[in-house]
Amino acid sequence: MGALVEIKDICKIYNPGENEVRALDHVSVDIEEGEFVAIIGQSGSGKSTLMNMLGCLDVPTSGTYRLHGQDVSSLNDDQLSDIRNREIGFIFQGFNLIPNLTALENVELPLIYRGVGKRERRELSGKALEKVGLAHRMDHKPSEMSGGQQQRVAIARAIAQAPPVILADEPTGNLDSGSTGEIMEVLKALHSDGRTVILITHDNEIAAQANRVIKIKDGRIEADSGEKAVCAM
Repeated sequence: MGALVEIKDICKIYNPGENEVRALDHVSVDIEEGEFVAIIGQSGSGKSTLMNMLGCLDVPTSGTYRLHGQDVSSLNDDQLSDIRNREIGFIFQGFNLIPNLTALENVELPLIYRGVGKRERRELSGKALEKVGLAHRMDHKPSEMSGGQQQRVAIARAIAQAPPVILADEPTGNLDSGSTGEIMEVLKALHSDGRTVILITHDNEIAAQANRVIKIKDGRIEADSGEKAVCAM
């Protein structure tokens, strides 16, 4: 296993100048391939900004971010989009499913955008739904499924093209305790299959199920159970 994510001395500053806000303040952290990491923090802690950096949805004001050895901190929007499509599977709190499409069609949709042929995308989507235990619900629409099942469809969509990184942003935030347990078991299974799973949460019980917990507060790494983070003082 090697370093997959290498963040060095990253700052993200909004409104530079007298009223500036440091959403991230000299954060450094490495995540190795195959880790299951939870990043925990309360609202305003900087965890969402850090997630945006990790997911190549934003770039830092200063510092560097290497993903698979490539410096992505200064790429343009098109280059970042290409990295996201190739490297990262996103799972969000809101399931973001298309209501009038079946589970299979929802999983296929990003593959269509990526130019995957019909036969291949149908096969990839079917296998992804099988992996999350929904082989029997492929033809059902979101309204015909529970919240937990809808989130599993969203996970299948994220993993269909086997990205090396799964980035889950509060994936259980809209679910009851039973469905939360199901989703966490799916994420653990993905980790067991060799995926790197990065989970963003404000919930200590959810975070505790990861193998490593990084706590962020006021834009800085406050604690890291992996002892791999450095925070400039």
